Amino acid sequence: MTVSRPTTTLVASDLDRTLIYSRAALQLLMPDAESPRLLCVETYDRKPLSYLTETAAALLEELARTTVFVPTTTRSREQYERIHLPGPAPKFAICANGGHLLVDGVSDPGWQTQVARRLADECASLEEVRTHLVAAADPAWLLKERVAEDLFAYLVVERSLLPADWVRELAAWAEPRGWTVSLQGRKIYAVPMPLTKSAAMKEVARRAGATLTLAAGDSLLDADLLLAADRGWRPGHGELADTGWSAPHIDVLTQRGVVAGEEILRRFLRAAAPQPAL
Repeated sequence: MTVSRPTTTLVASDLDRTLIYSRAALQLLMPDAESPRLLCVETYDRKPLSYLTETAAALLEELARTTVFVPTTTRSREQYERIHLPGPAPKFAICANGGHLLVDGVSDPGWQTQVARRLADECASLEEVRTHLVAAADPAWLLKERVAEDLFAYLVVERSLLPADWVRELAAWAEPRGWTVSLQGRKIYAVPMPLTKSAAMKEVARRAGATLTLAAGDSLLDADLLLAADRGWRPGHGELADTGWSAPHIDVLTQRGVVAGEEILRRFLRAAAPQPAL
């Protein structure tokens, strides 16, 4: 007789362009009559903004009931709170690229203190980086300049007008100052290197007593999260796909757009299913 091996599975997943998708990111390539039914999970300025498929919604509900599901995002807390995912409310969530660890919706003060100490010790100041970003940007393609949670900065740009080498040159300037640069859609992020999703995921895994960690993401800011997990998945779109990034324990999906989010949830559920004891 075989019995299930007891496990506590933690699933840390990026949200935008991994599980949820804006209209511009859906990539519905099939005929309209064959397109999946969509569920809106976020509105902004009274307009629908982000979606997943109805099948993905059902899969996510099951995942949230059977694992420690941890939404893991670069969004600020305010931006994250606009999202209403199916299933029970997550006990934990990671916002601001690991800068805030939410426990029952409230940022953990001990984690905030730990993050602030590391940033002060290891990185150039946010003000220095922000000043350089604004000075180096060209008003011809710069649409907005923002600071998120007093932790990192980003620019919203007209992608078609952005010079080909500008992001690479910014990254070369930022790296010796302890910052990393990432281009995601129309946004250029400058983020302190110690500010990582992986560090926050490891803290949640410790608190939850997780014995298996699973992760998914599409951007360069998700690479550390994927590397830190026991298993990971990335969709066929995004920065990681564009650069051909992978690792031995990372499965590369062929699906792109919102159907990739659906497939990622299927893979999470299969990997989290109890395994028979030997």
